[in-house]
Amino acid sequence: LWRFGCSARLLKTNHSRTAAPNTSFPAVWMLLAQHSGRIPGLFVAAQKANFCTMRETVEENGSPELYSPHPKVRGMTLLNREAFKRTVVVPVLKVKKEIVHALMKALKHTVLQRPGLKRVIEDPEDEGSKLVILDPHQVPEFSLGQAEQEVLKQLNIPPEVSRYNLELTYENFKSEEILRAVLPEGQDVTSGFSRVGHIAHFNLRDHQLPYKHLIGQVIIDKNPGITCVVNKTSIIDSTYRNFEMEVLAGESNLVTKVKENNISYELDFAKVYWNPRLSTEHGRIVELLKPGDVLFDVFAGIGPFAIPAAKKKCVVFANDLNPESYKWLLHNCKLNKVDNKIKAFNLDGRDFLLGPVREELRKALALEKEAQKPAVHIVMNLPASALEFLDVFRHLLVGEPCSTAVLPTVHCYGFSKHENPAKEIQERAEASLGASLDGRCATYLVRNVAPNKEMLCISFRVPVDVLYKRPCPAEGEEQPSCCTFC
Repeated sequence: LWRFGCSARLLKTNHSRTAAPNTSFPAVWMLLAQHSGRIPGLFVAAQKANFCTMRETVEENGSPELYSPHPKVRGMTLLNREAFKRTVVVPVLKVKKEIVHALMKALKHTVLQRPGLKRVIEDPEDEGSKLVILDPHQVPEFSLGQAEQEVLKQLNIPPEVSRYNLELTYENFKSEEILRAVLPEGQDVTSGFSRVGHIAHFNLRDHQLPYKHLIGQVIIDKNPGITCVVNKTSIIDSTYRNFEMEVLAGESNLVTKVKENNISYELDFAKVYWNPRLSTEHGRIVELLKPGDVLFDVFAGIGPFAIPAAKKKCVVFANDLNPESYKWLLHNCKLNKVDNKIKAFNLDGRDFLLGPVREELRKALALEKEAQKPAVHIVMNLPASALEFLDVFRHLLVGEPCSTAVLPTVHCYGFSKHENPAKEIQERAEASLGASLDGRCATYLVRNVAPNKEMLCISFRVPVDVLYKRPCPAEGEEQPSCCTFC
């Protein structure tokens, strides 16, 4: 089963082969901070509720039919709301109108708590009385316990529990109850869905596909604000990070609006990448930045790292290869009034690193005064292949470094199916860089993507010997001075 909920757990991992076996995470994190500047201590946050699961809520005992539609809906593929009607017998108490409130307060754990169902209804036989519906699970034999009877005695209410025929309709059932009643017994209802503005995004399994249109309509009916349900029909393209999808129900408009970390974005969900499960990670990275820092966002998408960084008064260079992502990046920069604070590019990530990033690093590191040199962060959020781009940093600059204090900090993302994902991610990063990161990197578990597949972020300062190519002086010449570049 998928291990997602409306609140996602976040774990931190680290790996250092030189650390003592019992080295604590804070100690390793502090070691990283010595090498990489402003990387804070432990960061704990909760993912925003943009991913929803349909929980198992049907009780095993009591009156399960109160939570189940009519059995004849099993196997339905075309939604017929009328077929969900059924009548169930529930326990009720006859109470004078003037003491209903007092009874409800005294027996709050015994009266029906079912959302969408009235707990107090008219008494068809007595205008001066009401019928209070009790929870069948609390009154399974239509008789009250001693404690409840004492309450009724104090309120001068007859203790007799009556039976009432309660009609349930499609509107009274929750989405998971409807789908559980329709799909074959014993099979998973759904694996949950992501909400992107007015769009609900599913990754349906094979056994759910015959019911896909019914599932889509039920989700629209039961989730206010959702007007379109889509199902992913292909894997994510590693070039443009988009995927094919099918509209299951509702309107076909896939241009939507989302809000993340108090910033609004607009996008065409069919053409650009957007994952609401990454909101906490976006916020975590931006939290590392300070006004005046420089951020290079190599695979920027529509701007979830770049735009909040610009709002934080950082100098931002944002790039994405996908022309549609680039278009929406520019749109969202204007939408959030930071279009004059972000320099946007539509380049391959490697070309962006070898071109604008290298040029701006030269300028930043050539500043004469140490205090003028900003902290530099490079975000590489393309987990399918970003680690393969790290070889670009090999001798990206030529000359002698002015100070190791201004070496750029890289935050690179990757997927791992390894039993020790932090170790594997570090080893892959080291292979691309051609240098060891022992004792000077940290890995962070971003999220569980699928069973046995994790997404991680590895953060490190680019080692001096990797970033700089020191020119060899000709025979008889002096060693070049600091910050001498070709």
